Amino acid sequence: MTPTFSVCVYCGSKPGADPDFATTARAVGHWIGARGGQLVYGGGKNGLMGIVAAATLEAGGRVVGVIPKALVEKEWANNDCSELHIVDTMHERKRLMAEHADAFLALPGGIGTFEEFFEVWTWRQLGYHDKPVGLLNQNGYYDLLVTFLQSTVTQGFMGDWQMGLIRIGDQAEDLLRELVQAAGLAPESHLDQI
Repeated sequence: MTPTFSVCVYCGSKPGADPDFATTARAVGHWIGARGGQLVYGGGKNGLMGIVAAATLEAGGRVVGVIPKALVEKEWANNDCSELHIVDTMHERKRLMAEHADAFLALPGGIGTFEEFFEVWTWRQLGYHDKPVGLLNQNGYYDLLVTFLQSTVTQGFMGDWQMGLIRIGDQAEDLLRELVQAAGLAPESHLDQI
C-alpha cells in the first residue's frame, strides 16, 4: 500500500534521561503508522530512533531508513526497515532522507539531531524545498534553544519570517497533524479517524 504521507523524524540514538522521551517517540511512530503514513529516519536501531521505527512498523506503517556505511559496520543499522538505504556519506544520507519526506520533525536528541534540523530549516529558507519543519519541545527540552533563536531575531541576525518557517509545539500528535496538513497531504478528517 502506498503511504498517504511521509514524515522525516530526527531524534536521538540514545533514549535520553527522561522516560517520557521514549514514550513520545513510541507515540510518534504509532501515530504515523496507524494513519497509513511512512517514517523516514536515520536507519538506526538504538535509542529513540529504534523506538520510533519499531512503533511505526507495529502500527502498520512503512519505515525508510537511510544510514551511512560506517554506521552499518558498527552494527547500528535497523534491518527491520521496510527499505534500508546504505549510503557512503552523511551528506548523501541527509539528501536522500529529505527527498523521501513530505515534512520534517525533530524530537529530543543530540548534536546529530540539531545539525539535521538546522540544515533542513536552512534549506527551506533558501528555497531548496517548501516542506513544513517542526520542533517538538517536549517537557521543555528545547526551551533554551528557542529562547536563543528568538534572541538572534532581537539581535538582528535573523528575521521573524525565518522563525516563521518552523513550527514549534509541545504535543506530538498536534504537531504531527499540523505538519501533515501544512504539507497538503491529508484532510483533518482522515488524520482524526484513528
